[in-house]
Amino acid sequence: MNFCELRDDLTEYLNVHQLEKKWQKVKMLYEENTSHPSLNVELLEPKWLGIFSLRLDLKYRALFFIREDNTAEVISFTNHYKK
Repeated sequence: MNFCELRDDLTEYLNVHQLEKKWQKVKMLYEENTSHPSLNVELLEPKWLGIFSLRLDLKYRALFFIREDNTAEVISFTNHYKK
């Protein structure tokens, strides 16, 4: 399953937080194997929304959903431990 092209604001977030290389690695792993163990893909609550999370590293996550054309679209990158 492939990811859609990122929106400009998401690309900027990756640049500001120096996560471009991590994103490219995670994207490649996901597109090869959506169940790759290092990605820690999980369906978030409430499950009926269909929003998934995957790990960029110990601190950052990507939130995404699966579109009708069976591609994944990132809606946000988040700092997992930010309070």
